[in-house]
Order: sequence, then structure tokens, then C-alpha cells
Amino acid sequence: MDHYLSQDRAPVLEALERMKRARLVPFDVPGHKRGRGNPELRDFLGPKCLDVDVNSMKMLDNLCHPVSVIKDAETLAAEAFHAAHAFFMVGGTTSAVQAMVLTAVGRGDKIIMPRNVHRSAINALILCGAIPVYVNPQMDHTLGISLGMRVEEVEEAIRRHPDAKAVLVNNPTYYGICSNLRAIVSLAHAHGMMVLADEAHGTHFYFHDDLPISAMDAGADMAAISMHKSGGSLTQSSMLLCGPNVNAGYVHQIINITQTTSGSYLLMSSLDISRRNLALHGREIFDKVIRLVEYARDEINTIGDYYAYSKELVNGDSIYDFDITKLSIFTRPVGLAGIEVYDLLRDEYDIQTEFGDIANLLAYVSVGDRPKDIERLVAALAEIRRNYRKDSSKMLKAEYIEPEVVHGPQEAFYAEKEALPIEKTAGRVCSEFVMCYPPGIPILAPGERITDEILTYIRYAKKKGCQMTGPEDMNIQYLNVMK
Repeated sequence: MDHYLSQDRAPVLEALERMKRARLVPFDVPGHKRGRGNPELRDFLGPKCLDVDVNSMKMLDNLCHPVSVIKDAETLAAEAFHAAHAFFMVGGTTSAVQAMVLTAVGRGDKIIMPRNVHRSAINALILCGAIPVYVNPQMDHTLGISLGMRVEEVEEAIRRHPDAKAVLVNNPTYYGICSNLRAIVSLAHAHGMMVLADEAHGTHFYFHDDLPISAMDAGADMAAISMHKSGGSLTQSSMLLCGPNVNAGYVHQIINITQTTSGSYLLMSSLDISRRNLALHGREIFDKVIRLVEYARDEINTIGDYYAYSKELVNGDSIYDFDITKLSIFTRPVGLAGIEVYDLLRDEYDIQTEFGDIANLLAYVSVGDRPKDIERLVAALAEIRRNYRKDSSKMLKAEYIEPEVVHGPQEAFYAEKEALPIEKTAGRVCSEFVMCYPPGIPILAPGERITDEILTYIRYAKKKGCQMTGPEDMNIQYLNVMK
């Protein structure tokens, strides 16, 4: 690293401050010209925001070809996250996941991945034409959540598909479940395969010893991290990390295929500032988060019926580790789906949680939360149990539905298709996505056979109020299937 760079620096922020002092007259884009051309927007966002919503220029570097301040900021990020290279991503972790996949595989190549991946990974397969080899995750049949990848199942997938180019791992899942990443890395590398980590919910792993191992420390080749989730940066700002054996120049070319040429300096400066904050204060930040979540768990589990789970789930295999910052709450014993509790919290108590599914609720806790916020959440959950509790015996138990992959995602997505009423699609091959969002894990993906079991799950999730997305028909009354 250059001698003048240290973790207390923020090169992009410093360059923007120098630009502001220079009092430049803007004859470039954006056309709002520091907000003067759009007073309503300036009044809403504030002059400090619009003063730095600027275009690439020599003093600010260029995200497509960084040679100065952005390059320095990425170098500092790589050091902070124990990586050989780091790239600022302004298209969210979706763009980082897709860059990983597009780097590792091309048309006809195989990639081993769990079926409970985010849709961004399968979208990348639509773009590049690679073929997924799914390791079907184990299920916790009580909680109704997908677990991690068992090492022996990854080994079996490699044995059946020795020509696969890469293995993709969630680190962690949305619920906080971690696979034995170090063992999977060792296994994949022994067979000449890259390891890619979707670390959208694992930014904080790099900054506290009591948390699961991070992808870079486990030896993964690439990791996509959502700085805007637990890292504190602005929404849509993320990073792509690379290990020492990855050709960073090629990765940069891949990124530039899909990433905007008009990188937002609001997003980049937020990455820079947040990296500095984590590098200097990460341990104390996540100490606080861990204490808050542990307190919340204890209080919620005292209410009755609810179950806020933690490391007691660890079994050394499909649950190799657990992210103790995750406040995941099993709601079915209350007689309410997680999405029903989610809706009640928002509509009746003005509490916005991260998401609810048919059996669980996730409340995202970060450095920005306060003890009184936790108290309010706990009190609301207790009142919901008291006022809305129902018989849970007739609730649908969430089970993992193993997909039958008939065609690759790209082939199915671009194939000749027809729209059928959803109730008439059983037995046909889907050519689009169906998912609850969040978390954005497909119930159906292009190329998979539609079954009565899947249709029952979709109807139940809709009835309970899950936000269903993916199909061309926004009302999900019709599905596109291959002809």
C-alpha cells in the first residue's frame, strides 16, 4: 500500500471536499447544477447532498477506470476487508453477485450453488448461459427455514460434476445460517474450482471475532458484500472483494459490462466513509449490536410462543455457525405467519421490520438502533400475541420443495412461451421467476417444472400477504411457461 494511505483516510470524501472549496462553475452533467435547476429537489434532499451529486472529473477520478482517489479508496477497502482487491459497486450487491458469476462461468459452464440463492445469482445465469447444479439445502422442519450447504453434499455434487467451474455459497443466509465455508473452499480448490460467496448479509463478519468466519478469511476467491446493510453506507452501495488468485483486471472488465458509467459520488463517498468507520471502530460497533440483539432475544423468548433463535441451532454441519447479530423470530406458535406479524407491526405499531415469511420474522438490528427501539419492538410483539393469537394447528408448514430443473435458466427465459392461468400450469416448465420479496429467493426459477405442491405454496403465501414478485403478470394470475 502507498505510504500515505491509512485507514483513517477517506480519499473520495477528501476529493469531494477539495472540489467544493474550488467553487467550480459546472458546465457538465448532472443538469440540476448543484440543485439550482431543481429547487424542490434541493429543498427535499438539502444543499449538502446535491453539492456533491456530481459527474466524474479529473480531480474525482472515474469508477470505470480508477487511477487516483477511487483507486486509493478501493485499496483501503481491500486492506480493511482482508482482500487482494476491492471494487466499489453502485448497483447494489445484485451487481456484485452478477459480476462474480460472470467472471467465473460462461455459456454451458456448470456452477454448483444452493437452491436458496438470491435471484441475482440465477439472473446472472440467464445473462451468461451457465448451468446451475443445485445442492438442495437441508430444512429445519420446525422453523421452516433453509439451512446451509453440507460439505458432504458439496463433495457429492463435485463428484457428479467434476467439470464444474465454481461453487457459490451464501455466507450467511438471510436468517443467519452459515455453512462450513473453510471446508467448502478447501474442497473446491482441491478440484480446481473457484469459490464465490454471496456475503450480502455478512459485511460485519470482518470486524468481530465472535462472528462467523468471513469469506476472505476462509480463502474464498470472491465475495459480494452489502455495505448498505450492516456496514452503514447508503442504499445500493456495495463492494466486490477478490482474493489473490483472481485476475482483478478481468473482473474489472466484467464489472464494466453492466455497471453504470455514471457512478454516483453520493454512493461512493458513503462506501469510503463507512469503510473508514468500520476499520477504526468496527469492533465496538458490533459489540453494541451483539449486546442489543442478545437482550432482544432474551426479552422476546420470555413473552411466550415466539422463538428468537441463535447459536443453539448449530450442529456443525448444515448449520455450521450462526450470525448472532440476526434477530430471526419464529412466529408460527402464535398462530400467525411471519408476514402477518410484519404487517401488524407496521400498520398498528409503526414498526418496520425487514421481512416476514410464512413462519418467521426478521428484525434487522444495526449500530443505528437504540435500547428504547428494542423495548418498543418487544412490547409490540407481546401485545400482538395477547390480542391476535390464533390456533396454529392448521397453518401450512414450510417445507423445502426440491426443484426439477428441466432446462437451463437462459434457455427457458428466452424460449418461446405462453401465458396460462396459474392453476393450469402444473406439469409445465416455468419461463420466469416467482418469489417472495424480500428475501428474493425464487420459489420458481426459469427452467423448473411447476408442481401442485409449488402452486399450493404460492397460493398460501399470497393469502398470508407475502409480497410476490417476478412474473410478467404483476397480479400473478397467469404464469409464462415454455411452449
